[in-house]
Amino acid sequence: MLTVNPQRRINATEALKHPWICQRERVASVVHRQQTVDCLKKFNARRKLKGAILTTMLATRNFSSRSIVAKKGDGSHVKESTESNTTVEDDDCKEDRKVDRSATVIAREPEENGPGKCQVSLVPVIQRNDQVFNDGCARGSSSLDSEEEARKQEIVKLTEQLVEAITVGDYEAYTKLCDPHLTSFEPEALSNLVEGMEFHKFYFDNVLGKFRKAINTTILNPNVHLLGDEAACIAYVRLSQYIDRQGVPHTEQAEETRVWHRHDGRWQHIHFHRSQNGSK
Repeated sequence: MLTVNPQRRINATEALKHPWICQRERVASVVHRQQTVDCLKKFNARRKLKGAILTTMLATRNFSSRSIVAKKGDGSHVKESTESNTTVEDDDCKEDRKVDRSATVIAREPEENGPGKCQVSLVPVIQRNDQVFNDGCARGSSSLDSEEEARKQEIVKLTEQLVEAITVGDYEAYTKLCDPHLTSFEPEALSNLVEGMEFHKFYFDNVLGKFRKAINTTILNPNVHLLGDEAACIAYVRLSQYIDRQGVPHTEQAEETRVWHRHDGRWQHIHFHRSQNGSK
């Protein structure tokens, strides 16, 4: 019924015959119920966060035109604003929020060679439902930062497992982390885009883990970019140390970029780009 094209949209008679309507006791109460609940929870959380952000932005804008400077003397004296309160209505939450302009004042001591003035910043105090939560947005931001950092660390750990599987030549562990349609650009492919696992299997079967006695791999400066909730990209420098048959140590360096995608709750490696190796 939500289809925009009227030629493809079902009519009222067909809608009444749909299992969602005529068999709602067996279908509507089971199908997509948990998925719908999860989506509603996400929507509600984003709605509340948006309301808090908008209120904070408006409160900050009201204070941005005001500058407070205290002259240096025997002590630092700061005048606080005592203007009347302003009521802000949040369109999403439909709740009244009061912004108290009697702000918390943070004064910094002047530098030794400074102009003899202390710098002052204002932290607005926001009241909601008669409860002060001036650090509410800060806590929400901190929670989001912690969640993002945990997801980034998860991507780093998965990449370490993938590189370890390559280092020891464990093709089974490698395939568990990779999408069957993995695509890549790497020096062995001679600048061509390779799709699938067969190209990489050749090196697992004939090269990796067979001709080198010991390999030590180090991942340097991993940088993770979260691409929404279901994708991530990691870039890093990979150093590989090994001893050849003559007992001479070698170090190889490669710059790698790998893309991960979460499908059915499990992360899979779907694409990578590896630069030309250099030895010294």
